[in-house]
Amino acid sequence: MYAPERQQEILRLAREAGRVDVLSLADRFQVTAETVRRDLKALDRAGLVRRVHGGAIPAGRLDFEPDLTERESTAADEKDRIAAAALAELPDGGSVVLDAGSTVARLAAAIPVDTALTVVTHALPVAARLADHTGIDLHLVGGRVRHRTRAAVDAWALRAYAEIRADVLFLATNGFTAQGGLTTPDLAEAAVKRAAMAAARRVVLLADSAKAGQEHFACFGSFADVDLLITDKGLDPAHKAAIEAAGTEVVLV
Repeated sequence: MYAPERQQEILRLAREAGRVDVLSLADRFQVTAETVRRDLKALDRAGLVRRVHGGAIPAGRLDFEPDLTERESTAADEKDRIAAAALAELPDGGSVVLDAGSTVARLAAAIPVDTALTVVTHALPVAARLADHTGIDLHLVGGRVRHRTRAAVDAWALRAYAEIRADVLFLATNGFTAQGGLTTPDLAEAAVKRAAMAAARRVVLLADSAKAGQEHFACFGSFADVDLLITDKGLDPAHKAAIEAAGTEVVLV
């Protein structure tokens, strides 16, 4: 297959799936990863895709948002390790906010049943995982529920978060960079995340390394707002150094 033919097929795959990654494309076309990177660079120069960490998304798809089911099956091992490490950040008998996100939902599932904790969340999957924990004082924030994320957004949710001050927020994001901060495709989701950050004394970001270098439409914070990032060992050392330079502690698991 000639390079233009391969690039045309890469573009088709990107438009169908919303994202392509270098290693999968190299395996599919039986070429080296460097060859795929050159293809993506050519497509990026042509304005047809936008390079992100580890792959590319179609041009104009900064609003691309995978469904919850797809996110839960992506980087599952990494997310399990991140969630396990996050258990150490739970305040003993204190209060936490659990954001909407597949890794945060894994943290909720890992919390022992007998844990004494006050939990506030606007995420239906998180609330469902904690509903039978008799030691947890669970508060479910209301609002319009977005089908794609099963999270409450808009004015009700924003008012609720304005009324509380929790010990720790466990935060999720669709993408992060040291310079561009934390981003998500939806403005309503971004507003709730921003309100949740303001409602906690400490912010712990749970995000797998595949989200590094990705930027989406709505920015909701910077690393100056994040106390701790827990991610996997796939994080590029340059990303780690830049995030730490912004004042955020980084733990790799």
